[in-house]
Order: sequence, then structure tokens, then C-alpha cells
Amino acid sequence: MPLKSILQSLSYCKEFENMLKNSMKEIFISIIIPVYNEEENVTPLYNEIISSLEKKYKDFEIVFVNDGSTDNSFQKLLGLNKKDNRVKIINFRKNFGQTSAIAAGFDFCKGDIIVTLDADLQNDPADIPVIISKLLEGYDIVNGWRKNRKDKLLTRKIPSFFGNRLISFITKVKLHDYGCTLRGFKREVVKNLTLYGEMHRYIPAIASKFGTRSIEIPVNHRKRKFGKSKYGIGRTFRVILDLISIKYLLSFSHRPLQIFGGLGMLMIGAGFLTGISLSYEKFVLRHSIADRPLLFLTILLVFLGFQVITLGLIAEMLTKIYNEGLHHNTYSVRDKIGFENENIDDST
Repeated sequence: MPLKSILQSLSYCKEFENMLKNSMKEIFISIIIPVYNEEENVTPLYNEIISSLEKKYKDFEIVFVNDGSTDNSFQKLLGLNKKDNRVKIINFRKNFGQTSAIAAGFDFCKGDIIVTLDADLQNDPADIPVIISKLLEGYDIVNGWRKNRKDKLLTRKIPSFFGNRLISFITKVKLHDYGCTLRGFKREVVKNLTLYGEMHRYIPAIASKFGTRSIEIPVNHRKRKFGKSKYGIGRTFRVILDLISIKYLLSFSHRPLQIFGGLGMLMIGAGFLTGISLSYEKFVLRHSIADRPLLFLTILLVFLGFQVITLGLIAEMLTKIYNEGLHHNTYSVRDKIGFENENIDDST
């Protein structure tokens, strides 16, 4: 190949690389951070995020969601907003929980790419560019995996180990770490989500029903320096209840009558069989069945079967209402600071 052609090819490659870099810089990024009593952490966290993003991406916002903090977290956030107009604040009227805080961030942010992380400085903002690069490769969700987790063994790491495997088994979405808040999303993914309870941890499983493409990558995890954890072993029970709800949403949310109807028909069928057995004893063998527990079981099975089928029909109607767009926020906003539209949203 002539030297001139080789140089032209190299020039085209260089031009393409520059175009790719420019397109990466032009994309708008939203960083969403739920905050609850983290007054000592928010300023160092802001500085780390700026250091991580500013040299690589020119268009981004940092959305802090103050989840009813009772310390000086909100005042610290106001100071950051005065210093940097890229800092935006959603201030809740009271504590609604991390899931509601993330949902509010999704509702009000404007990024093409959205990254969530905790405010406790245990998630490392230096991992954010890696997550963004994976999203730009074509993934819809990038999940962080705290491979070398710096938490207590008995109260955090062991319950998390078994919980992650249980969630992976039930949802069929295999992840090592469902509890890591450090995640990246494309905008079109989060705009289809309705979150409540403790469901922020199940976002990859919920989104899987939309056919999303996701990946899990190891991220740095650090020891907590300031403040104390807001989560204890008691949260396990709420997680299990939400897991039951997630399984229903993933498997039967569009056809609830199939699970309730199937169970009801099974009960009626069992009652019908025991009824045939009792009828044989009564009319053929001439045995008394008035005091037989099986008689009461037969009646109970038939009635319960019809009730469960009726419950399935009610679930079908509720599902239809839900899917037709009934939307009910799980939070109430007192202030929105730094957004173009300063109207206060009183949705509850």
C-alpha cells in the first residue's frame, strides 16, 4: 500500500477517534445522590465527583435528594448550590426512604445517562467514568459489584451474600451485588420504572422485563469515615416482602388470573375428588359422613377455590388500571433548587 494511502487511513482513524471523544463530551450526564444525615460527607463527595467528571465531560448535573435529613445536610447542599450551579437539590418534606429519593431523582433529572451512588463516600466517584464508558458501548444498565466490600462481616456481608443469591434465583437475573447503589442507566430505561418500598435494589430485575441489556463490573468500595450506616439487619424482612412483590411483577403482572385462577381450580378439583370419595362412602358403602373432617375440608376447598378465582379477577382489573397509567408518587417535595422550573411538586 502506498505511503500516502496509509497516512490517509491513519488520518481518518484519528478523525473518527476525535469525533467519538467529542460525542462523549456532548452527552449530558446526571448524577443522583440520595442524602439522609450525611453532613460531613456531602462536600468531600462533591469534590470527588467534580474531580472525576470535569476533565472528561463538560455537560453534567449533580442532583442531591435530601431525604428529610435532621442534621445540617441541607445547609451544606445549599452552600454547594451557591458555589456551583450544576448542583441541584430536591428537598423532601420528610424521610421517605432511599427508593423514593432515587425515584425523585429519575423524575427530575435531565441526563441522557444517569448514575446513582450513595452519599456516604463508600462508593468511589472515580468509578463513574468507567460506568459511563460501558453505557456508551451499548449497555442499558451497568451494575456496580463491591467485590472487596468494606463492611461488617456478620451484619452486612453474610446476609448480603445469601440475599443476593436468593434474589438472583427468584428473579433469574444473575448479579453478585444487588445492594450496590453505584449504577449507571440510559435515560429511556429509568423513565419506564415505577419504584416503591425497597425496590431500588431490584431495578436490574424490574428492567429485565423490558429486554434491557445489562452488565456487572467490579467497583471500589471504601470504609465509612463519617456518620453511621442507616441500614440494619431488620431491613431483611422488608427486602423479602419486596422480593415476593418483584416475583409477582416479573412473572404474573400482565396475567394475574393465571396464578390465582390456577390455584383456585386446583382447590376446586381437590374438593371435587374428596366429594366423590365421600359420596361413594355415603351412597355405596352406606357409611355416615356427617362427622367426618374430610367433609368440612371438601366444603372449605370448594369455597376457597371460588374465592381465589374471584381474587384473580380483581387482580386483573387492578392490573388493567395500573397499566393504563395510574401514577402515584411515593414522595412529597418541599423545594426544588437549581432546576430551570422552580415550581414545587406536592405529589404524594
